[in-house]
Amino acid sequence: MNTEEMDNKPDTQPEEVQPETAQAEAPTSPETQSEQASASAEEFSVEEKLQREVADWKDKYTRLFAEFDNFRKRTIKERADLISSSTADVLKDMLPVIDDFDRAVKANESVDDIAVVKEGFVLIHSKFYKKLESKGLKPIDAQGKPFDTDFHEAITSFPAPSEDMKGKVVDEVEKGYLLNDKVLRFSKVVIGQ
Repeated sequence: MNTEEMDNKPDTQPEEVQPETAQAEAPTSPETQSEQASASAEEFSVEEKLQREVADWKDKYTRLFAEFDNFRKRTIKERADLISSSTADVLKDMLPVIDDFDRAVKANESVDDIAVVKEGFVLIHSKFYKKLESKGLKPIDAQGKPFDTDFHEAITSFPAPSEDMKGKVVDEVEKGYLLNDKVLRFSKVVIGQ
């Protein structure tokens, strides 16, 4: 090969391209730009979607919490109203008994016969007792029964008058009562030993 041919022959060796210049010189095609935009849009959509979902759950939680709080407050108020109205009902039923006592006290001022006074108080007592029974109050029958800690409270113990009274209630100091089959007051009793 002569020098002339060498001058006209293109170089077969490629030029070294610097990486920085290659990136700067590489043109971005519209397709690449739209792909990048759609990828960031998808990322943005997923993030936005998750944020909306979190906001939805927060809203539901807040509403549920507020609803429960309202329910709790309403229940407390209803319970208080129920207690006050039931107390009012019991007191309303006791008013006639108080009226009877007032009349008895007035009548006793002029009566000398003690038998009439006793009879009046017995009538008032039975009326009062019937009113309480209608509300679910029942006495606990303790006299002569075996001692039961579910219904009785032992005050003291005495020697049993007979062998069959050992471990049983010999005397009832204070009567116990049940209200709707629950102990309202335990019977205070003396047990035979």
